[in-house]
Amino acid sequence: MKEYLLKLYEYNTWANARVLHAIEKQRCNDARVLTLFSHILAAQLLWLHRVQGWPAPEVELWNQYTPAELAHLHERGANGWKNFLSQVTDEQLYRVLQYTNYSGQPFANRILDILAHTVNHASYHRGQIALRMREQGYEPVNTDFITFDRIISGQLQA
Repeated sequence: MKEYLLKLYEYNTWANARVLHAIEKQRCNDARVLTLFSHILAAQLLWLHRVQGWPAPEVELWNQYTPAELAHLHERGANGWKNFLSQVTDEQLYRVLQYTNYSGQPFANRILDILAHTVNHASYHRGQIALRMREQGYEPVNTDFITFDRIISGQLQA
């Protein structure tokens, strides 16, 4: 289980890095693109802090961060999730986490389900980013999991 979760988070980091690179390379300044990508990275940090039992990070879920700030958020999240997943035990993955959402509502979910949500949430919004980039005349990037899998298995060049 843990090995597969590490792969999913490697994919998530790869996909986010590709979006960040596309934004930077094309000097994309579309507010909706930047806000959606900001939301992905902020949410990933928020969930990381929750599962670690840390205080909430100083990020806003629907802020529009600059490309430089996005690069910093991406690095923090990627490193944080990698460290968490390298240390978490299978037993801890099934632990139920009690937390409150941004609106103050209490919820409880297994860590494993939170991890699945975090990757799925990012994929959902990366799809929105790709659509918006194309609509605004930018070239979106392929962030499909199967493409990542083909690259790491040597079937495709990076």
